[in-house]
Amino acid sequence: MSMAANAHISLFGLLCLLFHQVPGAETPTSFDTNVRIAWTTSQVVGAPEPPSPCSTVRLFSRLSFDSPVDLQLAPDRRTWFVVTRDGQIVTFPNRDEVSETNLLIDLSTKKLPGAQQRNVYSMTFHPQFADNGYMYVCYRDVRPLPGHSYVVRYTLTADANSTPQIVPNSEFHVLRWHAGLDHFGGCLQFGPDGHLYIPVGDGSGYGDHHLSGQDLSDFQASILRINVDKPILGQAYSVPADNPFISVAGAKPEIWAYGLRNIWKMSFDSVTGALWGCDVGQDLWDSVVRIERGDNYGWSVFEGSHSFRPERKVGPTPIRKPVFEHGHHEARSLTGGFVYRGKALPELIGAYLYGDFDTGKIWGVRTDKNGTATWHKELVDTPLKIVGFAQDADGELLILHFDGQIHRLIATDPQAFIEAAKRPFPRRLSETGLFTNTAQNQVAPGIIPYSVNSPLWSDNAVKERFMAIPGDGRINHQTKSGWDFPDGTVLVKTFALDLVSGDPTSRRRLETRLLHLEQNHWRGYTYLWNDEQNDAILLDDPKGSDRTYAIRDRDGSTRQQTWHFPGRAECTLCHTMPLNFVLGPSTAQMNRLHDYGHGVIKNQLSVFEKIGLLEKKLPKEGPAMLAKMPEPSDTTAKIEDRARAYLHANCAHCHAKYGGGNAFFFLPYHLSLTETNSINIDPQHGNLGIPGAKIIAPGDPQHSLIYTRMLNLGPERMPRIASSVLDLEGLALIEAWISSLSK
Repeated sequence: MSMAANAHISLFGLLCLLFHQVPGAETPTSFDTNVRIAWTTSQVVGAPEPPSPCSTVRLFSRLSFDSPVDLQLAPDRRTWFVVTRDGQIVTFPNRDEVSETNLLIDLSTKKLPGAQQRNVYSMTFHPQFADNGYMYVCYRDVRPLPGHSYVVRYTLTADANSTPQIVPNSEFHVLRWHAGLDHFGGCLQFGPDGHLYIPVGDGSGYGDHHLSGQDLSDFQASILRINVDKPILGQAYSVPADNPFISVAGAKPEIWAYGLRNIWKMSFDSVTGALWGCDVGQDLWDSVVRIERGDNYGWSVFEGSHSFRPERKVGPTPIRKPVFEHGHHEARSLTGGFVYRGKALPELIGAYLYGDFDTGKIWGVRTDKNGTATWHKELVDTPLKIVGFAQDADGELLILHFDGQIHRLIATDPQAFIEAAKRPFPRRLSETGLFTNTAQNQVAPGIIPYSVNSPLWSDNAVKERFMAIPGDGRINHQTKSGWDFPDGTVLVKTFALDLVSGDPTSRRRLETRLLHLEQNHWRGYTYLWNDEQNDAILLDDPKGSDRTYAIRDRDGSTRQQTWHFPGRAECTLCHTMPLNFVLGPSTAQMNRLHDYGHGVIKNQLSVFEKIGLLEKKLPKEGPAMLAKMPEPSDTTAKIEDRARAYLHANCAHCHAKYGGGNAFFFLPYHLSLTETNSINIDPQHGNLGIPGAKIIAPGDPQHSLIYTRMLNLGPERMPRIASSVLDLEGLALIEAWISSLSK
């Protein structure tokens, strides 16, 4: 059906086609709402893949740091320097048994007057540090506005015990620039040429709204290159004569490369001199880049190699593609590392190693002489928040964990492969420890059934939801989005479809999806139910699988319905960071009555408090004081609240800030309508052939792209993923709501 035809389907016509959807499971799962039973049968441990080739080991185990952001080994290899985000730089001797640090300098907020605030990002040593004692620091003063970033030089000396000390009154300001709202770069590196290289982020809170990415007239979204050894009159540095834009009218001559959203850590290869870094993307893609003279890396016309805002003006040089890209289903905030030149991991020599702050993964990549990736491999999946890397005296890779620890990358003990073989990841649902009788859908003791106020549309499927929380683990429900769960939690959802519409006896289980939290990382798995309906088998294809089912509708006609089973690589396309990955389990969604069987119907939050599942108590007035979404089908609720609840469940996981929906409107339920940035806003990705279309055109559903995309079953379909059937009740609700809005 064409988009034009879709846009003019009447509400009456939609309702004539309406499919019947059974609202819940056939029989409520019985559950004791007065006492908690510990779930102790979990077999969901590890991952289906074999152990990683590398692992990590903690160093300096007697030390801990407060939000560290940079780790540097002094040129003499005897002392480590650690920079914390809030402004302390501490040192300690390069000995495993060390138990104390020495404060080198405190640049923190508490040392600043009034409401001034400061973040510190990195430090580095001058190439002739042994002679001049110069240390360079990059920090940003957040308050008062407008914030500014600085590169500052200090002179160091050592006391009788070789403990580094700052020479009094040696602070010397090298460079200052307007910092903007967010994305500040700041990783200082001296190159083989002796010049100082400085990455500067785009300074934008969202979407490069200052258009700095392709603009050479400001420092933002660039790599700067300056000569600190030959200052010119009036400033503390000079611009090298071979900088690429030194003769371009209006360009900042300090710029070496541009079109980079936010390089978070970069380094030079100690052998080849190549400059490598990781660029943190916004919606969907993070990039590994090899930074070369005069290159343009595309932001914000592109995000990596993918179109972002193609209508924006491109800078004066062609756009260079990244060496490698990661979609946000596997990485969400890359941290640059080093080209490995150690000895302990000979198979990695010459590979660029880097990691991800959010997932804790570390990868390696190799390229040919043209910068094209020829090899790429995941080396380890860690529980670490990887905020930085360093190299020790032997060239081995150290990892800086934002929670305050230092680790080293090592080869995995061969015994780990033996142990993994002894305890393989469950290939069948019946092996997970979640069910006592899988065929009869009987869950194990301690597993908790739950429901949500506004479910995601799933093509008429009936869904059953459970949460399995090990031992005496508890939930932090005091979050604006998804709840925080203890390690080892498994969230379970089974999908079933009536092959004869409205006849529960024709119901067939299609799949059971698991979300497993291990080492602070949620992993998704899909189990496909077999024809006998007595067990389900783990789906291995990372891209998922499709099956088609014959559905007999109430009028006696038969149609073919395609069902998509998501692969592991697809799970985080919906389970996104802004909603804390878990989506359904949130206060506004869970604040509702639930049928626990045998006539027991109670508020879920009250039950969770009663059985000791919550970390904090509910308000003394009870759940009535907490956020609550209405059910979209509840005609007693306000139509705007119902529509917003529907959009939250079906759209907000992507259309939230940093959720991956590449459009500047936001649909979480807690935002005001004005804050959604959707009313009378022009579309950013075409109008689907509808002149004058808006994201939401008040009073005019046919010119509202939120509505018309829901009508589409083609590539412009929303929700985009895993749906091939129109939600006619949802369409009727959104149409009525938009019609009710004042023009």
